[in-house]
Amino acid sequence: MGKRDKIGKLGLAVVLCLGAGTVFADECREAQVQLRGDWGQARFTVDVADDEAERAKGLMHRESMPQSVGMLFVYPDERRVGFWMKNTLIPLDMIFIDATGTVKKVHHRAKPHSLSPIMSGNDTRLVLEINGGLAERLGIVAGSEIRHPSVAADRAVWPC
Repeated sequence: MGKRDKIGKLGLAVVLCLGAGTVFADECREAQVQLRGDWGQARFTVDVADDEAERAKGLMHRESMPQSVGMLFVYPDERRVGFWMKNTLIPLDMIFIDATGTVKKVHHRAKPHSLSPIMSGNDTRLVLEINGGLAERLGIVAGSEIRHPSVAADRAVWPC
């Protein structure tokens, strides 16, 4: 195993450890998304894009992003959304989430600069973007659950 592989596995272990034990006893925070599933738990520090201008800019022009960081796109209601990778320099995983906080779809490794649309289902309320390949390495799949203040407590499968 090369040095790079060891560093990658260490970074992944940090993400997983951040999601273990009592971390989830903390209150929900706007700048944090917690995920759980049969695969375990993880936590990401996020920038929240909750208006048109922020959603349009997204993660464009970023040259890198730490493994425990992402962007959460928040829409006012459930809808079909589409993304492209124009002006996005890093591969991304896109995690499409409904109003209950349930992951409905994961698009793996969106290609930088691609103009091909990446579409959600009709029930998307949130989209979490993380580094490309990380969702697969962690095991995040449809049916996983998130915890975030933007998911209404009365609808949330994992309320704050």
